[in-house]
Amino acid sequence: MKTPQASYDSLLAPYSASAPITTDAVDRRTLPTAVADRLRELIIEGQLPAGSRLNERALCDLLQVSRTPLREAFRLLSAEGLVRMQPNRGAQVIALSEKDVRESFEVMCALEALSGELACQRISEEEIAEIKALTFEMQACHARRDLSSYYHVNRQIHDLINAAGHNDLLSTVYKTINLRLQNLRFRSNLNHDKWDQAMREHQDMVDALVARDGVRMANVMRLHLQRKGEAVLESLNSPPNSD
Repeated sequence: MKTPQASYDSLLAPYSASAPITTDAVDRRTLPTAVADRLRELIIEGQLPAGSRLNERALCDLLQVSRTPLREAFRLLSAEGLVRMQPNRGAQVIALSEKDVRESFEVMCALEALSGELACQRISEEEIAEIKALTFEMQACHARRDLSSYYHVNRQIHDLINAAGHNDLLSTVYKTINLRLQNLRFRSNLNHDKWDQAMREHQDMVDALVARDGVRMANVMRLHLQRKGEAVLESLNSPPNSD
């Protein structure tokens, strides 16, 4: 069985030809943010696995940046709860315990249910149209089994539903907790049956929003997150490519 570090080292190889982050495209003041964005995606998609130590030299070569913006990016990700900074040992991707995951999804169930209920009260027709268009795009990603693209669109939809509740405090709390769960939410869709179920639930969300039925929307969102949490807990001890 591969160790997290062995998995990390081997998974970096296919990305060596990825487009680097260059200072001619990114202002130097925002370079650490751009690096953090790229690393966040690699963490979410499991290319930098939970528990792995972040090899500075390999990541500098991969992203073609110096160690200064890379280390600043580590600090940004540490503040988000994605990376742990260890004195004299560098940075490590945080691995959530089963207890952490269970408690986080319990809170997310409540947050997403409230977001959905408030969205039904306050969402504009333009916001509904945007969510419907993204859901159509997500269905196309699902049909061709493009998990990476599906997941990016999925995140946009959940963020838009949360934003449509027009409650800044709720959005802040939601973003904080959701960040630490992104990798596990991505992984849960590797099970095709659960992925199919999640897609059906997203259509239920659209129907509830169009009807502006807050009770129905809250129930759909709560059930969606409960099932997502169950799928994540089931996947914790499964190989990454397991269905």
